[in-house]
Amino acid sequence: MADSNRRDLNEALRLLRVYHDQSRADLINGLKISKSYLSEIESGSKQVSLDIVQKYAKFFGITPSSILFLGESLAQKKSAKSAEKIISGKIRKLMAWISEVEQVCE
Repeated sequence: MADSNRRDLNEALRLLRVYHDQSRADLINGLKISKSYLSEIESGSKQVSLDIVQKYAKFFGITPSSILFLGESLAQKKSAKSAEKIISGKIRKLMAWISEVEQVCE
């Protein structure tokens, strides 16, 4: 799994916890994982296993595919924002060029 996709899945897991107003302690106890492991997951430094995704799904009462979809959606939003930045930069350059051409033609 690509590093940025991994971080998107990790972020999706963190957002699930925050959205459901669960403390880290609640999640540690519910998933039966260590505090350091949860920290590594939420910081993006630990690759998430399918077993962990299934534990999160069971804890929050959702399907594992929903979690994977959320992670993928976060990645797509980042891609869309990158595309917006590229396109807006090109539009600004085009507008500046048009302005220069108009000045030369006057």
